[in-house]
Amino acid sequence: MTTLHVPGGDLAVHATGLVKTFGSSRAVDGVDLDVRRGEVFGVLGPNGAGKTTMIRMLATLLPIDGGHAEIFGVDVASRAHEVRQLVGVTGQYASVDENLTARENLWLFGRLQGLTSRRAKATAAELLGSFGLEEAANRPISRFSGGMRRRLDLAASLITRPPLIFLDEPTTGLDPRTRGQMWDTIRSLVADGCTVLLTTQYLDEADQLADRIAVIDRGRTVAEGTPDELKSSVGTSTLQLRLTDRSRIAEAADVVRRLLGEEPVLTPESGGLNVALTDADRAADVLIALRQAEVSIASVSVAKPTLDEVFLALTGHGTDADTDADTDTDTVKEAS
Repeated sequence: MTTLHVPGGDLAVHATGLVKTFGSSRAVDGVDLDVRRGEVFGVLGPNGAGKTTMIRMLATLLPIDGGHAEIFGVDVASRAHEVRQLVGVTGQYASVDENLTARENLWLFGRLQGLTSRRAKATAAELLGSFGLEEAANRPISRFSGGMRRRLDLAASLITRPPLIFLDEPTTGLDPRTRGQMWDTIRSLVADGCTVLLTTQYLDEADQLADRIAVIDRGRTVAEGTPDELKSSVGTSTLQLRLTDRSRIAEAADVVRRLLGEEPVLTPESGGLNVALTDADRAADVLIALRQAEVSIASVSVAKPTLDEVFLALTGHGTDADTDADTDTDTVKEAS
């Protein structure tokens, strides 16, 4: 595959104050973004948060209404043609031609991107092998599963081997097994030297793949950091206990309350008890105190906050929350 010259610098994406408006709605409202070379950068947010609009601006598919953006130091607004040679884009919906075979689709994309017919054919064969689509190479796309379409769409974005790949919700609608295959593909791209900017509404996907995450809600960045940094920012670890004798849960709660000064959350039906820990080491103190009180424990664990809890704490709603009228307008524009 063709390898492009990549300008110098440590940042694959540098954007400040990005703004995009549709009528009276601000789909993207002053977003700052720095993506380092060789990382998977996750942009996490619900439907309509402005993720796709931001991607389309960075990829030169939408004009930037405000702010400034660079791809490997190349200005997106004034040098769009150069930027397009540095990026590959896989959108939420497959862009392949239903009436052509997988091989024909990739050959066509190669020709559209300036490859000779021979080189386009060779590149198509290479990509079909890399994405496990060799057996289906001559099958019409109309007979492909959703997962196969997504893999082919990603393969099409890699024809010129761009150093930066925008993946806009690449696993939307896929079954768990196919999602796992896509995750492996994304990891292999980064291992081969690519930089990936990934948008997703799946919290586990961001946790699994991203080196750093920006949380976006209603067109604005509300937090940024590594998954562990984001989890630590919203609270402490949680001690989760399940008692052998469910009837003693009130007694156990009293012990925890006196020791930690925290109000535990009880699930009497299962004999469960959860309590926040300002210091994970205090879990040992709780276990010792319960033993001294002769309260038997069936199971115990200490867990960090999940990204679900992070998102809820930062935005006040989950990633599948209903959006307001303005954001719905953004969603329509993003999908178009």
